[in-house]
Amino acid sequence: MARPPLPIGTHGRIRVYQLGQKRYRARTSYRDHDGVVRDVERTGPSRSGAENALRLALRDRGRVSRGGEVTRDSTVRDLGELWLAEMDRAVRLGKRSPTTAEAYRYRWDRHVREGVGMLRVRELTVSRLDRLVVEVHDRYGAGAAKTTRTVLSGLVGLAVRHDALDRNLVRDVGRIENTTSSARSLTVVQAIDLRGRISANPKAREWDLVDFTDFMLSTGLRIGEAAAITWPSLDLDAATVEVRGTVVRIKGQGLTIKPRPKSKSGFRTLELPGWAVAMLRRRRAASVPNEWEVVFTAPHGGLRDPSNTQSDLRKIFDAAGYEWVTSHVYRKTVATLMDEAGLTARQAADQLGHAKISMTQDNYFGRKVAQTGAAGVLEVFSNPGGNPGVDLDDSEESGS
Repeated sequence: MARPPLPIGTHGRIRVYQLGQKRYRARTSYRDHDGVVRDVERTGPSRSGAENALRLALRDRGRVSRGGEVTRDSTVRDLGELWLAEMDRAVRLGKRSPTTAEAYRYRWDRHVREGVGMLRVRELTVSRLDRLVVEVHDRYGAGAAKTTRTVLSGLVGLAVRHDALDRNLVRDVGRIENTTSSARSLTVVQAIDLRGRISANPKAREWDLVDFTDFMLSTGLRIGEAAAITWPSLDLDAATVEVRGTVVRIKGQGLTIKPRPKSKSGFRTLELPGWAVAMLRRRRAASVPNEWEVVFTAPHGGLRDPSNTQSDLRKIFDAAGYEWVTSHVYRKTVATLMDEAGLTARQAADQLGHAKISMTQDNYFGRKVAQTGAAGVLEVFSNPGGNPGVDLDDSEESGS
């Protein structure tokens, strides 16, 4: 009967040979994670020294192989660095947004590496991962906890792909409940009033936010998407605009236009209302050429920074008496007005660039007055006897 092969990640008997005075070689056969049996050897000044050097080499070989393979004895820090390398590669290939990758790296550096980095992969448990997410939630809020949970899921998923774990433990980590209130949008009257207040604000004119906010209200675009709109992407005769990218800040590079919007569904062509076309024609006639050909530059030139713009909008909205309004309220207003006009959720999702209709329905449609039809059905209770059209006295007489 043939001798059974070595199990993957194990070695055979260690043999030690003397090569000379105070020089020994320890040698064994090791079955690598690709199934190939290879000879591994180390030398030392003594028999035990050579054997110890070989055992250390075998330990390291089993922990992370030359291909970056993860095992149950790999540290979470090693796992994290490999996962971040994969993330960087995905960014280079255009499969992952650089801003998303930067957000994940931030949570890894800030919470995950220090929280569970020194554990071995085999030491990860649902309770330990859940405890970390809860701690982040209590100290930094739901948003930070959700991103931390996503990072952990990516890490553990990588370990599963390398057969270091049997399943993704993060699936059983408690979900982060969204405690935000239902979507609130501007009414038509409020939107018109807010437009007038912004137009009359000297700071809004100085920061070039009058036309910018009008454009967001006419399209429902995110700040970064609106800042990345170029003149070639506009067809004012057809009253359309192509959404081709978004302005992002990349660490070490500064502001740039990322040609891929937030998702694949972000590439879209939108119709423009007549008042927005008139504004853009006026703006084009007075525009100064810029190297990016963007419609809306920063007040002092260059690409408009979404973060700075958000801060400026906060001041403008507060000054207008609309402290509760954010740039996303504009998006919710567009979606809610489409819904009230009888347009479908799919149309609203396409307008906003959402891949999933549920995202639009759950987070961007304002709650309507309850025109559910229940009021008409419940008229049955208008008669004490419970039967519509039947008088109580008649009911009593018929039952006597």
